[in-house]
Amino acid sequence: MEEKIKQLNELFEKTRQEIGKAIIGQKDIIDFVLVGMTAGGNVLLEGLPGLGKTQLVKTIGKVLDMSFSRIQFTPDLMPSDITGTDIFVKEEQSFVFRKGPVFANIVLADEINRATPKTQSALLEAMQERTVTVGKDTYKLPDPFFVLATQNPIESEGTYPLPEAQLDRFMFKLNVAFPTAKELSDIVNLTTSNTLAEPQKVADSSLFAQIREIANQIPTADAVMEYAMNLIVKTHPENGWEYAKKYIVSGASPRAAQAIITASRILAVLNGRYNVSFDDIKKVAKPVLCHRLLLNFEALSDNISAEDIVDKLLDEK
Repeated sequence: MEEKIKQLNELFEKTRQEIGKAIIGQKDIIDFVLVGMTAGGNVLLEGLPGLGKTQLVKTIGKVLDMSFSRIQFTPDLMPSDITGTDIFVKEEQSFVFRKGPVFANIVLADEINRATPKTQSALLEAMQERTVTVGKDTYKLPDPFFVLATQNPIESEGTYPLPEAQLDRFMFKLNVAFPTAKELSDIVNLTTSNTLAEPQKVADSSLFAQIREIANQIPTADAVMEYAMNLIVKTHPENGWEYAKKYIVSGASPRAAQAIITASRILAVLNGRYNVSFDDIKKVAKPVLCHRLLLNFEALSDNISAEDIVDKLLDEK
């Protein structure tokens, strides 16, 4: 198994390098997106326009040779525009299902919060069950299947906040930061030259399945498991943690517990270890927990964010 893990790590590193040809900086974001996809999860990318969120998703699809579709979410987008619909074929005198763009390995839901809740809900079944139901018929989506969504954190006009049930279907929520001056210079040089590097395919979707298969065999010590579960439990105000009682309306769900352990096991494999460490848990805590905490008005008035609360949670002994 040691040799297998080494081979997979080398392939994973080559994947990172190829993505890096088209994406400058954002190394942590790239790593977390890849870890989330390896775990079979969906990822929400939040950041200002022009930070390369869409380009990152397209590049990952190209490097891993997976089918890719982009859905631009707008207020007039209908659920059937995503899932597909039955159309009447005159020659056959019957209805035939025409698949929508959700039938791809990687679905980019661009500016997902611009669509109405009804349209956003069309993704719920796909994200959780990997199926689409139209009328009385249920259709299986391609395997693997990932939703990588983007949203702008500062615009409110013409947007619809994602409901908690949908946010919970995202394994990670990642905040894409503005690049440094050096990274910005590299981006300009890369995108305005005539020698733009073209990322090449270095692996396929089986890379994720192989890493996940090994990760599922990684043991988690009782102390580490207890620490991770206590993080989840403490986010619920009824359990008595001071910060939760003061600032949180609703805490993290059981899906968060599943996500934090699964992602930590994958990190352990990618670091050549056969056990989950406390540091693995801490590293994935923010992207797993922050979007699952529903804060109250007092948190807003005290300028307390979900990130602040998770930081405090991780500082507790």
